[in-house]
Amino acid sequence: MPLTYKAAVLHGPKSPLAIETVEAADLAPGDVLVRVKAAGLCHTDLEVIEGSLRNPMPIILGHEAAGIVEQVGREARGVAVGDHVVLSWNPHCGHCFYCDRDLPMLCESYLDQAPLAVQFDGQSRARLRDGRELKHLMYLGALAEYCIVPAQQAIVVPKELPFDQACLIGCGVMTGVGAALNIASINYGDAVMVIGCGAVGLAAVQGARMAGAETVIAVDLADDKLRLARKLGATHAINAANEDVIEATRRLTSGRGADVVLEAAGSPRAFRLTSEAVRPGGEVIWLGKMDVAEDVAFRWGSLMQEKRIRRSSYGGARPLRDFPMLARAALDGRLNLGDLITARISLEQVNEGFAALKRGEAIRSVVVF
Repeated sequence: MPLTYKAAVLHGPKSPLAIETVEAADLAPGDVLVRVKAAGLCHTDLEVIEGSLRNPMPIILGHEAAGIVEQVGREARGVAVGDHVVLSWNPHCGHCFYCDRDLPMLCESYLDQAPLAVQFDGQSRARLRDGRELKHLMYLGALAEYCIVPAQQAIVVPKELPFDQACLIGCGVMTGVGAALNIASINYGDAVMVIGCGAVGLAAVQGARMAGAETVIAVDLADDKLRLARKLGATHAINAANEDVIEATRRLTSGRGADVVLEAAGSPRAFRLTSEAVRPGGEVIWLGKMDVAEDVAFRWGSLMQEKRIRRSSYGGARPLRDFPMLARAALDGRLNLGDLITARISLEQVNEGFAALKRGEAIRSVVVF
């Protein structure tokens, strides 16, 4: 008999997720079966629900998860039954043009298969009870009791780390902390601005401190998020709803502007603000996203003076290296994951969780199994 389990299935944009019993496919030789113990609700999932990120349907959402390995394919390597793992949504072939240039986020196989919402070998690993094939968001589909993935996507982490915290490493924390540690050139004593204090931005605040920044300026529209940013390491907080961000930034940086600006808000206003807030010769890292067809306008003069702008989708992730490091940083008290969790909910509460995320009320709601 095939394995059956509950999963959050989206049948069409702007419709509620349905909690359905689905059937798992057989494991491929290089696969592992993971019993999901916790999965975070991310804005990328919400973009699929809202229709701004197009994916074929029906699809199992969820791409930020942690769990326990329950079965291992005969060719799977590096993972064993009973391991605690964080799942990565960036499988890569390791030998294409971009992988050879140390750019796994641009892996040709990864990009070719992503619009199809299948697993890395081009096949689905689940179906509805009526036989229809299910798609998997970002090579995972982890808002479910089980997830079948290639072994390279299941990264072993210490068993001491609680699953609800561990899951955050798989997307939001890796993106934010990684941007500060792997992508940006933050030097000891620098002034770093973080625009947007959701899960990614709050992770970036912590990453900036880990990288040695002396001044960390958090910018948001919500005072409660700015208070949390202060708790997590920001030295200053600016509410952009009632304060001139550029004027305040110059006051805090001897008139120059921030050495590095990490953008995690995903709005035209935030993207434009980055180029104004960074100092001449400084660096901007864009982490946020908008609808792919939406335009952003900049003042041309703000883009001059040797400013460097770079896009980062996953914080330069090398999961085998970075996930265990972030887990250990959390266990050692250098990285606060617990305060990023707004609510712990059941799978049946997933629609309420996404509604709270859309209203801006949640940093991270985590589905616990």
